[in-house]
Order: sequence, then C-alpha cells, then structure tokens
Amino acid sequence: MIRVAVAGAAGRMGEAVCAAVEGADDLELAGRADPRLDVAVADVLDGADVLVDFTTPDTAVENALAATAAGVHVVIGTTGFDVDALREARGANVFVAPNFAIGAVLMMRFAAEAARHMGKAEIVELHHDQKLDAPSGTAKRTAELMGGDVPIHSVRLPGLVAHQEVILGDVGQTLTIRHDSISRESFMPGVLLAVRRVGELDESPLVGLENLL
Repeated sequence: MIRVAVAGAAGRMGEAVCAAVEGADDLELAGRADPRLDVAVADVLDGADVLVDFTTPDTAVENALAATAAGVHVVIGTTGFDVDALREARGANVFVAPNFAIGAVLMMRFAAEAARHMGKAEIVELHHDQKLDAPSGTAKRTAELMGGDVPIHSVRLPGLVAHQEVILGDVGQTLTIRHDSISRESFMPGVLLAVRRVGELDESPLVGLENLL
C-alpha cells in the first residue's frame, strides 16, 4: 500500500487527486495539505510515501525540498517554476509532468514527429481563467520537443479546462493536432501512474509523463 499526501488538496485538481487515491485499491490517502484547510505540508509528511503537489509555482519547490528531505517522494503537477531548482532535492525522488493526460502526452509526441517534416508550426493553448502561468507548461514542453523555436499563443477564459492545438504548415497544406481535457478526471490515470512509479526512478528530477509510458 502506497500512502499518498496531497498538497493543494482544497483546489479543484487536489480534490480530484484525493478522490482518485481513495478509489485505488493499492493507495491510501495519508493527508490533505492546503492553507484553506489550515494544514501545512510539513503536517502531512509523517507517514506518507509520496507527496502529490498541485499548489502554486511559488510553493512547489519549497514543498518538494521539504518532502524529499523527509524521505518522501514527490509528484508535481504544478507548472511555472524553474525545474532546475529541484536538483537540490536529496533523500527521495521527484517527478514532474506538465500534463498528466495520456492523450496530451501523445499529442506532444505526434507534434514532435510532425515538426520534422513540416515547414513551420505555432501552438495555441487554452485554459480556464484561474490558471496562473502563461504559456502553459504543456505548451512550453511541446515547443521544446518540437525543437524550441515555436510561437505560443495563450487563451484564458471561463468554461475551459485544458486544451491545446499544434498547427503545422507547409506548401499548400496544414496539419492540426489537438487535445482537449473535458474534465480533470482525464489527468488522474497519469497521476496515479506517477505515484506508483516515482519510487523506482533511476533519474531525479525526471520531467515528462512520456518517460513512464
């Protein structure tokens, strides 16, 4: 049984992670940390094997360093921070994914392959209006996999969840690769996969769910 604590547990993603952990036969919810619950991350590390972090860019690194120092592995879904800061983590593994949806990982892989054969490309990423970072971590990761020099356009509107289009063009043709997360449940299989695998990593920090598929 893997004991899982969740940072950002009162947020929409945090609540979805808690529900997914509680619904898994091989996982146990060990704690919920969130300022809105008046529970600090330090309060839930004792007795946890893995900390799942869906907080904010300015707290994710601090949470990860505290968890690894306590021997607790970390799975981070927060984006918008410098991943290099996690190289200071000692004592446990850290896994980071810009996007935990399996379809989004496939979208990025297909876009990287298509970029080898098409002349130019641009990325349009669309998210709910409460998302703090722009461009999204998924868009930046996609551009990186495609070679780096790909313009990104960000849209923030109520009613959206997480959506991305990669539009590629060449002489007389275009190719559009699109992924849509309709609900936050789309991220849960990837989150649980990371929770189950983070303790086995040979490299830390490791970025990208494609490395676990």
